[in-house]
Amino acid sequence: MLAKTTRINFLFDFYQSLLTDKQRLYMQLYYLEDLSLGEIAGEYGVSRQAVYDNVRRTEAMLEDYEEKLNLFSKFQNRIEIVDQLEQLITDTDTRSEALRKLLSTLKDHE
Repeated sequence: MLAKTTRINFLFDFYQSLLTDKQRLYMQLYYLEDLSLGEIAGEYGVSRQAVYDNVRRTEAMLEDYEEKLNLFSKFQNRIEIVDQLEQLITDTDTRSEALRKLLSTLKDHE
């Protein structure tokens, strides 16, 4: 569950501007502020089921955006490359050729 929450939070960061105001609000309240479905429903005068449906549909939309745009995936790849670069900086024997390859990879993913 924690892995799903973390993933949805990242996807929300990348794609929130593509959501409606209501979708953005419900996702912020549910995932970022950790309010329950019932608390959100009570605050906005809707049923718990309506909030649940909205959150689930929005999660599916975020996953769909990621499938098409791959912004989060590319972000994760860049982080891995930076981690590898940092490791290579301390390893002088293989540094130059490996650094060139990683930098080339980073340039290709811009």
